[in-house]
Amino acid sequence: MPDLLLEFLSEEIPARMQARAADDLKKMVTDRLVAAGLVYDGAKAFATPRRLALSVHGVPARQPDVKEERKGPKVGAPEQAIAGFLRAAGLTSIDQAKVQADKKGDFYVAVTEKAGKPAIDVLADMMPDIVRGFPWPKSMRWGEQSAKPGSLSWVRPLHSIIATFGPETEEPEIVKFDVGGVVAGNETRGHRFLAPTAFKVKRFDDYVTHLEATKVVLDPARRMDMIRADAKNLAFAQGYELVEDEGLLAEVAGLVEWPVTLMGSFDKAFLEIPGEVIRATIRTNQKCFVLRDPQTAKLVNKFILVSNIEASDSGKAIVAGNERVIRARLSDAKFFYETDLKTKLEDRLPKFEQIVFHEKLGTQAERIARITALAKELAPLVKADPKKAERAAQLCKADLLTEVVGEFPELQGLMGKYYAEAQGEDEAIAHASEDHYKPKGPDDLVPADPVSIAVALADKIDTLVGFWAIDEKPTGSKDPYALRRAALGVIRLVLESQLRVSASEIFREAYSSFLDQWGRKWLARYRIKPGDPIVTALTDFMPNDVFAGLDSVIEKANAGHLLLADPSTLSDPRETVYLELSSPSDLSNGLLSFFADRLKVQLREQGARHDLVDAVFALEGQDDLLMIVRRVEALGKFLDTDDGKNLLAGVKRASNILRIEEKKDGKSYSGAPEANRLVEPEEKALAEAVATAKMEASAAVAKEDFAAAMTAMAKLRPFVDAFFDKVTVNADDKALRENRLKLLNEIREATRAVADFSKIEG
Repeated sequence: MPDLLLEFLSEEIPARMQARAADDLKKMVTDRLVAAGLVYDGAKAFATPRRLALSVHGVPARQPDVKEERKGPKVGAPEQAIAGFLRAAGLTSIDQAKVQADKKGDFYVAVTEKAGKPAIDVLADMMPDIVRGFPWPKSMRWGEQSAKPGSLSWVRPLHSIIATFGPETEEPEIVKFDVGGVVAGNETRGHRFLAPTAFKVKRFDDYVTHLEATKVVLDPARRMDMIRADAKNLAFAQGYELVEDEGLLAEVAGLVEWPVTLMGSFDKAFLEIPGEVIRATIRTNQKCFVLRDPQTAKLVNKFILVSNIEASDSGKAIVAGNERVIRARLSDAKFFYETDLKTKLEDRLPKFEQIVFHEKLGTQAERIARITALAKELAPLVKADPKKAERAAQLCKADLLTEVVGEFPELQGLMGKYYAEAQGEDEAIAHASEDHYKPKGPDDLVPADPVSIAVALADKIDTLVGFWAIDEKPTGSKDPYALRRAALGVIRLVLESQLRVSASEIFREAYSSFLDQWGRKWLARYRIKPGDPIVTALTDFMPNDVFAGLDSVIEKANAGHLLLADPSTLSDPRETVYLELSSPSDLSNGLLSFFADRLKVQLREQGARHDLVDAVFALEGQDDLLMIVRRVEALGKFLDTDDGKNLLAGVKRASNILRIEEKKDGKSYSGAPEANRLVEPEEKALAEAVATAKMEASAAVAKEDFAAAMTAMAKLRPFVDAFFDKVTVNADDKALRENRLKLLNEIREATRAVADFSKIEG
């Protein structure tokens, strides 16, 4: 079967766009082929700095013939209807239609056959649309054509197009099309400097061979392998070790078509600055790799660069040029680092008062104050020293104002640790500056030190509570403030550190700091006194000391804890945002629901069932994440047993009967059944078993022995089975029927000691 070869040769494509562009080219072409009935065997796309290429194997030579049936009017329909049908179907006589019967009678049906087009013609028709509609993140127009409407746009000026189609055993044909004045052919060029002469190609194997001969490695994965191997060998030969960087490797592979690895050096004096600063400087500015001593794991004054040419002087001039630039960049970095060391972290904090964190959530200084207060409160819960947690929280964001972090934002936290150590801070306080950002993702480790845990929790919870309070919640795929990641971070911190904390209490504590700041701001700004226009008084929102130090004429009893002014009195209407506050209970419940969703994601990745999380969260007062997970684990193990599966079926049966009967009767069958109305032996036995199971399960749950609670529930299974086998719930005697429905409710309530079984699937 024929193969298709495409290549688009242009000026340099930005490295960050290449992989996505190759995927887009493959998808756009193959989707159009399939839509046209041309099902292929395989396709692979490639990208280099100057070209996008696609090879599609096993494409049919032509489209399949298509047979279409068009249903017309009934036999005997008016001539006007038949004439319209003939025109629409392209028939000249009704005799050309066949008659087909169905339930409604006999109908005319037009059968038309459409011959498939040669695949090469289909390709010629679709390629201009693909080129013009290519989804580059950014594109440009060029040359004289750019002034004309509808001129071609591409990521960089497009020079040539290869488009050949044909079987391996024959000379392939050129797919004839042109777009923007660029005519498709079978000619391309090799390396811009090493082999710029044009050459012709036939098919993919021939194309790859010619490119290799003209100093172009087409496959980006192979270029990465070449760079990695050459860099490691070059470092090893000098007694060093390559500091691997997959992100940088992918980027560099997108900058060269013919990778040539070289080694350069810089002054040893620069090794006095932190290794991460050296690496960030060399990586960011020159796209080079750093080396380390394999014995000490410390950086050495050498680096690896990747050139795109084989220079006649073996790369000496290229190395010298890179060394010159790196020397200048490292001089800047050394100056920034030494300048930062002259100012203590705490002396930088006043500047945060002028930096807005979010227009509705106040300044960075206010945020740091909230994090500090919350970290101090959390410290005893995580077995951290409250004073150390407070100090760590005060300093944890200070490095954001340093010169090094301003130049390299990715070093935030890490530089805070270095600066804290340099000024003699306790090790736990210094490490919290770096570790409080953790975990940054699912593969990142959680901090181990209690001080870091306290500050990390405070930082993430303050973010969650703040944005929840102003209704900036994640929606669909949009999460601009990374609240989902923050919630997963809190969950991992709690679970992996085995922390026993009440999420609701922590949310309320964090929210009180916001309300305290907002309340003080309003009272101070508008000097609210009795008799002033007040539109809202939110009671029990804030600590009692919010009024401490304020004018005694404020009547706290009349206005509640938080006073809000009439919007009509405000000079700036935007300040009315402070009227849009959630109650603490609403905020806490909303966040708990959000955490339940995130916990499902976390547990699903570990193989747990998401419905079990719902079943546990449905119980009252479930806000201890560690206990929720332990209960879910115990419930999952129980439901894997035969007793668990059968009990679940029985409880669901009881719940379904209750739901139907309660809806029909318009009342709830709650309350204990009357013992003197238990007639059948099976219902007496069930009532006794339920009472025993409820007592044992509740006692086990109180001891946090969830396995024992499940064992107690398992004892119900034979009694539930016997009840449904022998007892008629909807008896003719109304009193007896009501008593039995109450007994069913007792089954449901007994199992709620461990979970809400109605939420469990199956």
